[in-house]
Amino acid sequence: MDDAPRSRRHRPPPPAADSGPARRSRGARRTTPGRRPLRSATALAAAISLAALSVLATGCGEESEPAVTPTSSTRAAAPRVVDDLQTAYQDVIEDVLPSVVQIEAGDSLGSGVVYDERGHLITNAHVVDSADSFQITVATGEEPVPAKLVSSYPEQDLAVLKLDRVPTGVKPAVFGDSSQVQVGQIVLAMGSPLGLSGSVTQGIVSAVGRTVTESSSGGGTGATIGNMVQTSAAINPGNSGGALVNLDSRIIGIPTLAATDPDLGNSAAPGIGFAIPASMVKTVADQIITTGRVTDSGRAALGITARTVLDDNYQPSGTAVVDVEKGGPADDAGLKSGDIITRLGSAQITTITSLAEALASESPGDKVVVAYTRGGERRSAQVTLGEI
Repeated sequence: MDDAPRSRRHRPPPPAADSGPARRSRGARRTTPGRRPLRSATALAAAISLAALSVLATGCGEESEPAVTPTSSTRAAAPRVVDDLQTAYQDVIEDVLPSVVQIEAGDSLGSGVVYDERGHLITNAHVVDSADSFQITVATGEEPVPAKLVSSYPEQDLAVLKLDRVPTGVKPAVFGDSSQVQVGQIVLAMGSPLGLSGSVTQGIVSAVGRTVTESSSGGGTGATIGNMVQTSAAINPGNSGGALVNLDSRIIGIPTLAATDPDLGNSAAPGIGFAIPASMVKTVADQIITTGRVTDSGRAALGITARTVLDDNYQPSGTAVVDVEKGGPADDAGLKSGDIITRLGSAQITTITSLAEALASESPGDKVVVAYTRGGERRSAQVTLGEI
């Protein structure tokens, strides 16, 4: 007999029976833009570990099988999975970092992405701000290269710069298809958080289709941006304008905002960041590069100027129409100055921000029902939305 452990017996075995072989048992997802002074460089990475469980079964009246000892192939499985993921991360970083730059705009700092071989860079409008000269540091480590502003589009918080010369080793980024972005995808954020150029953080796509309003204080543009990608990858001051990348080395968004928690004094809410989707980035960049400005925003508009109104308890209760653009969508639908808009489509309107967010979810040409009050009387009108 071998030395394998035996199971308990409930009764003595038959005297004439030999021990048979043991049977095998099988184990059976408010905002603050970010810019900071330049510091030193670093990078981060992450890996996943796996574990295996062996099961020892016992049988009634039979010998149990010895505990299964992992073979060399099972011992190698977990490290191989970790190595594969780590290699994937490193390949993406090697592919994309040469397309990510650091932007010094006066005494402020942000990130940018190389858009084409002519040296156009895409970044956030709040990174550019009011600066008129820029110094660009590329991943190859050369001396900073001057760049000029082509145009800024604060309504979508995007801007295009152009390098005076294209350094060796710099290559255009490859942009992905925003419609294919799915919750749960692994992503890496690349940029210069807190001035640490060439930094990489990792996370997942937490949600898609978010509409977020950027603060107008602290250097923000106050833009309301629709269809943003929410991510758990850390986005810190200085990451703005950089790259949010999938494991195919495709840029799926431009990191722009980090959520803040009012209950914590508007400090950053960890793991809640937002990126402008690649489709909008390409739409804006192509128009600026071709014509010098955005001629087709793709953003819906009512054709009014408005302000937030308060009720008797000093709470926001709607958006008052201050002025109506002649021949615009609201004018065509019969809205007048003094009307108070309370709903657009299915969205309740209490502030000018909520109106902007509702419009950001619509497209030019869409027909929506606008509910409003005039002289205390409730009314509604169907409006064919125009374009900003």
